[in-house]
Amino acid sequence: MGTDAPESIGFTVNHGNASYIFLRPDSREEADRLFAALSKGGEVEMPMEDAFWGDYFGSFTDSFGVKWLIAHSNNESE
Repeated sequence: MGTDAPESIGFTVNHGNASYIFLRPDSREEADRLFAALSKGGEVEMPMEDAFWGDYFGSFTDSFGVKWLIAHSNNESE
């Protein structure tokens, strides 16, 4: 997953800050397990929680500077 990085809003592109690895596990438990393991020693941006758009979501930067998004859909039909 990539992101725009407009200088007009103060964003400076640095190695690793313009893309995230996105994971969509099949359960909340797996989302929590992945989040805990991969974020260990890193910096949590948003802990795993129910997001306003309906997913169980969290984001962090791991100990190597890699950015991650983890989202489990609460919608059983997906």
